[in-house]
Order: sequence, then structure tokens, then C-alpha cells
Amino acid sequence: MASQNVDPTVTSSATARKGMGAGAQAARGSVGKRLQQELMTLMMSGDKGISAFPESDNLFKWVGTIDGALGTVYETLRYKLSLEFPSGYPYNAPTVKFLTPCFHPNVDSHGNICLDILKDKWSALYDVRTILLSVQSLLGEPNNESPLNPHAAELWQNQPAYKKHLHEQYKKQVKEDV
Repeated sequence: MASQNVDPTVTSSATARKGMGAGAQAARGSVGKRLQQELMTLMMSGDKGISAFPESDNLFKWVGTIDGALGTVYETLRYKLSLEFPSGYPYNAPTVKFLTPCFHPNVDSHGNICLDILKDKWSALYDVRTILLSVQSLLGEPNNESPLNPHAAELWQNQPAYKKHLHEQYKKQVKEDV
């Protein structure tokens, strides 16, 4: 399974240094094809509470939305995310950030997300749907062992206080963005 994250278009470090040679252009075309397939899969999946679409005509930049999962303190809240795909996708993870401010133990004040599948546990087998479902799941099940927001991690222990603070912050941020 180790080979699943090896980009077959990069055959040597010399080829990689040449930049946008024929191999890199072919890779960009295959990435575009893969992203188009992922868009269709996501649209046909029928998953509730997640969606994503390319931003304008740039297939490498998407805007996604996730709804807080039922039964969590995030229920009824909707978040917008940005997804930026590198030319080495799917062998390299996309950059995913919250655009809507998100109070959460694993999200910093700039919207960066601490989620292993977006870092060292990335696999070329993952797709946009997997990413969105993982971020949605993370909202209700944070990893308090690795917090980007220590205040949120500490407050998480008291769910009623956490929910109150979360909803106050969300209302304030959404009102400011309107």
C-alpha cells in the first residue's frame, strides 16, 4: 500500500525540477479529470449536510459547506470551507480551511484544521467527499490531545458551557459577515 501515494508522473528528481514540462501538464490534466469525477460523485452521493463546488471556473479551488452533525453541539450550524488542490493531487493532500470562523479544539483562529488525514495520514484513495465527511465528524469528535485552540479544548469538557459559547460566537461572526 505504500505506493498509493507515489505520483507516477514524477519519474525522477530531475524531471520534477523542470517544472511545467510535458509530464507536469499531463498530471495537471489528469488532476482536472479526477476533480471532475469527484464533483460528479459528490453531487450524486446524496450525503446530507455536505457539498462542494469549484470556485468560478477554477477546478483547483473549491468552496464547500458542512452542516454540524445531528446530536452534536454543532447541530443547526453551517460552515463554509475552502479547498485548494495542488498539481500533485491526489498524491498530495489539498489545503482545507474554514472560511466561516469556527470555534473548535482542532481549528485555529485562521481556519486551519488539525486533522491527520489532511497531513501525515493522507492517502491518494481519499476524495472530496471523504474530506468533508471527516471534517464534519471532527466537529462532534475533536482530538483534545492535539488542540490548535486550547481554550476550546478546555471548554469542551463542559458541553453546556461549550455550546453556549459556540452559538454566541457563531451568531456574532455570521452577523459581522452579512
